[in-house]
Formats: sequence, structure tokens, C-alpha cells
Amino acid sequence: MRLFFSVLITMLSLFYFLPFAIAYNKKRSNTGAIFALNLFLGWSLIGWVVALVWALKEEQVI
Repeated sequence: MRLFFSVLITMLSLFYFLPFAIAYNKKRSNTGAIFALNLFLGWSLIGWVVALVWALKEEQVI
């Protein structure tokens, strides 16, 4: 039973930090800000969705 809960907590944590992982893999310049938003406001669905959209949005090169 403990193994099940350990795996469950691990999977939920990975899903929670999905926006940060996407930003990190895309080598975004604002990965730290996306991580902070995800860490502090990701618990609310709105904060998590904003972080995900921000991570997926293409960077504009000026």
C-alpha cells in the first residue's frame, strides 16, 4: 500500500510541475519565472493553466 501512495505522489508531483518541465526542455529565457509561478500559484487551477500556457507560448524574437 505504501508503494502505491509513493508512486501516486510522484506522478502527481510530476504532473504539477509539467509547465516548468516544458519550459525547461524548450530552453525558455523565463524558465525561473515559470517555475516560481508554478510553485506558488500552481495549486490553483488558474495559476497552473497560466504557467502551462506561458511555457507553451512561442517566444517572440525582436
